[in-house]
Amino acid sequence: MDLCLSSTQQPGRLREGLGTPGGWLEAEKETLQKDGIGGPPGDSNKIEPSLHNLQTFVPTNYASYTQEHYVYAGKEIVIQESIESYGAVVWPGATALCQYLEKHTVELNLQDAKILEIGAGPGLVSIVASILGAQVTATDLPDVLGNLQYNLLKNTLKCTAHLPEVKELVWGEDLEQNFPKSTYYDYVLASDVVYDHYFLDKLLTTMVYLCQPGTVLLWANKFRFSTDYEFLGKFKQTFETTLLAEFPESSVKLFKGILKWD
Repeated sequence: MDLCLSSTQQPGRLREGLGTPGGWLEAEKETLQKDGIGGPPGDSNKIEPSLHNLQTFVPTNYASYTQEHYVYAGKEIVIQESIESYGAVVWPGATALCQYLEKHTVELNLQDAKILEIGAGPGLVSIVASILGAQVTATDLPDVLGNLQYNLLKNTLKCTAHLPEVKELVWGEDLEQNFPKSTYYDYVLASDVVYDHYFLDKLLTTMVYLCQPGTVLLWANKFRFSTDYEFLGKFKQTFETTLLAEFPESSVKLFKGILKWD
């Protein structure tokens, strides 16, 4: 089994200094230079664009973190989580979606596919998609992007064909400005983005906007509340919907959606 982490990461605990934003940034920059990603010190022009996000996305200073271990595609993935934020925890829909991606990699033709994940949280789905060969853009709200970037880099650096990109996405806001229609995605992924919150209409608007002719939306969700089924009803009105899989042990359903065109 491969451990898809840079050599300086010690599974099971955080390295000293990562609890502070400055410590995390300096440690990552040092690692990137040591691993040869950024070229000679100071040669920032050769650093991949997504690595520049290190200067922007700083992990929230939660009081406590845990290191959770997952195995997909023969890789051990270590995710830094915190129960202090919904966006810093791996939910059941994410593991269900990862299982499906792993099992159907060839069928989905994930190699070099362009994928955007909505509500990436701590990043497990985006990491698995990257390991399986996709070009991934992981999105979420600003307060969780630091932890997301940390997990993505630690689990994909030097062991994936395409380094994932991290972008801020507030559902329903500034979509044309931040995600121009000239950018096409083969897949839009979403897991456990539907629960009892006030932004379900904006979520559906965002899903519709990101899908173009040919885009496949894969949505995995644990169904907990009546509002989840209400959203599913609206989803079916907007997307040609297929139930791909059910996971009774976790009450997760996985749907495939193709946007209906007038």
